[in-house]
Amino acid sequence: MSSERFGGLRARIAVEAARLMYEEGVKQYFTAKRMAAKRMLGRTGGKKLRYRPQDLPSNGEIRDALLAMAELAEGDRRTRRLFAMRVVALEAMRALLPFEPRLIGSVSTGHIRRGSDIDIQVFTDDEDALERRLRALGWAFDSERVSILKFGQIREYLHHHVADVFPIELTVYALRELRFRPRSSTDGQPIHRVRVSALEALLLAEHPEAWAHYKAEGKIAELDAILAEEDDDDAPVAGPFDGLLGAEGEEMLEGWIPGEEEALDGDYDPLPGFEEV
Repeated sequence: MSSERFGGLRARIAVEAARLMYEEGVKQYFTAKRMAAKRMLGRTGGKKLRYRPQDLPSNGEIRDALLAMAELAEGDRRTRRLFAMRVVALEAMRALLPFEPRLIGSVSTGHIRRGSDIDIQVFTDDEDALERRLRALGWAFDSERVSILKFGQIREYLHHHVADVFPIELTVYALRELRFRPRSSTDGQPIHRVRVSALEALLLAEHPEAWAHYKAEGKIAELDAILAEEDDDDAPVAGPFDGLLGAEGEEMLEGWIPGEEEALDGDYDPLPGFEEV
């Protein structure tokens, strides 16, 4: 039976990369896809097989496999957690309105999985003012500066990691960067940045009953249960291919043509590029 029936080697690497991110906590698509290729190919007759660049799935393909895996394993729990994370993001953004907060990432797109955090971009030319605001709010946070090589230049970004009901990562940009449209490292498309008003509309459209309860009661229904599920190490998780691919064993190597292998430990740029529009 040919592996092409199930989408071929590329699809299998995508699913294995998703499993690595979901079950083993690998953070970056770049790392996950190369680890997956290495594990899937392994060695034959003492010789290491190589993969071709075109056999590596895109970040978007891995994201879709990751979402399918999370839905198989978590079902309705994921939807309830998504709503809770969006409300926590909304409350944080309302508290940071002077800093033009924008929600990005999996909480905005809905592609969350267990262990996801909340990613918010904030824009200011006064980093000290932002830190004063965080302290005034009584938030516990750690800060770090991350250097990224982008377009041949080293750029430095300040991150604040806030310990909230769900972890929140604030990435600080200069105000002028509001004029630029960042592109996603997942699919190359402009990042969907969500303002406070748009997030409220999203909550109403995608979580009408839970949103109505929150508006009426001022709190997230069953939040304690949602958090308990998040911390439940015994919660079921999807297997490597459960419901995503058929079981083929080693037949995936049919027709494999060795090629140049990319460096497994190459640098990965987790931040979006900035292209002026």
